[in-house]
Amino acid sequence: MPKEMLPIVDKPLIQYAFEEAHRAGIEQFIFVTGRNKDAIENHFDLSYELDQTLSEKQKISALASTSEWLPPTGSIVYLRQRAPLGLGHAVWCARDVVGDEPFAVILADDLIDAPTPCLSQMIAAHAEIPNANMAAVMNVAREKTSSYGILETNERQKQLVKALGLVEKPSPEKAPSTTAVIGRYILQPSIFDVLENQAGGAGGEIQLTDALSSMLPTTDFYGFEFEGKRYDCGEVPGFLEANIALALARNDFSASVRSKLTALLEEA
Repeated sequence: MPKEMLPIVDKPLIQYAFEEAHRAGIEQFIFVTGRNKDAIENHFDLSYELDQTLSEKQKISALASTSEWLPPTGSIVYLRQRAPLGLGHAVWCARDVVGDEPFAVILADDLIDAPTPCLSQMIAAHAEIPNANMAAVMNVAREKTSSYGILETNERQKQLVKALGLVEKPSPEKAPSTTAVIGRYILQPSIFDVLENQAGGAGGEIQLTDALSSMLPTTDFYGFEFEGKRYDCGEVPGFLEANIALALARNDFSASVRSKLTALLEEA
């Protein structure tokens, strides 16, 4: 089971990522996958057998939920990363499809719940700095810096944080700040030329933050402090937290979920 297909309440993580991009005005969707991730492709395809069954049983609401949200034919491209060589390499795999224009990157296991989608916020802010690279950032506990790309910065403009440097997964004592990059980016196409020759970094992987750092002399990089709640669904506690929080936000069964949680806590 690809982690991107793990369900948050009643939808997989990858669908939340797709819906965020779609609401932000994205029209072309590129999925960089790997071996044993066919479930992602199948999720974004019609299930004729299921649709027929639901139609015969007159389950109109359920039928709509299986297909009405699907993207138009021809708007999705699937690429395969043959080896897990890091985020930078995954981005580089999309170079020929992206072409010569800025593009957005979403990591599905970073779920961001916000009234205005995080990527929509970023696109609006990026319009003021159209030639720069950008990533969503948030403040993390210092003991957590070794899990993130961390910005070196001393300049802030509203929600924008200009980077003087970036360090991938520094130890807490060496971290230049606690401003951490998370899984949302708007990047210039020139980054593909950098990634082409990027050496392996932390963990032996081709790190996107290393490429962004090397571009700083010629291309500005900004962190964007978004409005919303981020859930790290790549970890079990964050995955569980997201399911509970989004379930409690649902009008159709929040009362039942709250009641069950209360009972469980009383028993614990």
